[in-house]
Amino acid sequence: MEIHSICVCGAGTMGSGIAQTSAQAGFITILYELNPAVLEKARNSIEKTLQQLKDKGKITGEQQQETIRRIRYTDDIRSCQADIFIEAIVEKAAAKAALFNQLAGLNQIDAVFASNTSSLPVTQIAQQVEHPERVIGMHFFNPAPVMKLVEVVNTPFTNARTTALVTELARQLHKVPVSCTDSPGFIVNRVARPYYLEALRLVEEGVTDFVQLDRILEATGFKMGPFKLMDLIGNDINYAVSCSVWEQLNRPERLKPSFIQEEKLRSGRLGKKTGEGFYKYN
Repeated sequence: MEIHSICVCGAGTMGSGIAQTSAQAGFITILYELNPAVLEKARNSIEKTLQQLKDKGKITGEQQQETIRRIRYTDDIRSCQADIFIEAIVEKAAAKAALFNQLAGLNQIDAVFASNTSSLPVTQIAQQVEHPERVIGMHFFNPAPVMKLVEVVNTPFTNARTTALVTELARQLHKVPVSCTDSPGFIVNRVARPYYLEALRLVEEGVTDFVQLDRILEATGFKMGPFKLMDLIGNDINYAVSCSVWEQLNRPERLKPSFIQEEKLRSGRLGKKTGEGFYKYN
């Protein structure tokens, strides 16, 4: 099976980024979102980004217009007809499974369903979906048009065809696919937890402050310090991943989520997307 069309479900930051990536790679792309305001915001964001790429000489005017023409925006699920579906909706397994089942009823039996979840067990989603062998994790990183890595997450149900198809698709999207089995945090988020949590712990203990920690780690070769990175990802998303990995690994003390980050959530200081997190943004 060759993939000609991709439907991305969820038009938030990640979903719109994946849709842009898909269209730039030459695929017919549908971006589905129930909230018309979010959908319009995604359209504006994608077109603004493409204009910036053109202004910087990274794409031509023709490439810009072709990419725009390849994307169709819709809030009607009946319009979602594609070869593969990539969901980037709310981090709730039941909601993701329900969406996939709804889409399965509207599409061919060989359609593939990929979840962009960053922390939920993909197996938990797959086992609620009809024909779970066609469900897989396809975890992009933010910002999706820029970051090269894609984790291809296999469940015990995933068949070889689905794995091969999604792995090849990642390459066609000019990404670097890395295959793994379904496990808490997959690869990257499992490895990255100490980067965030130890930094938060040092601040909790009064050893230093977050500005100094970011400066030190950036000076040693990290492209972005942990607090700047948490602000970029979104403290809500980052905290949710920490909680998910902690719970799935039976609550080890070393991976306990930070009350400092929890307080950011409660106060609505989620990072760049809200204008303030650990830092303030204009």
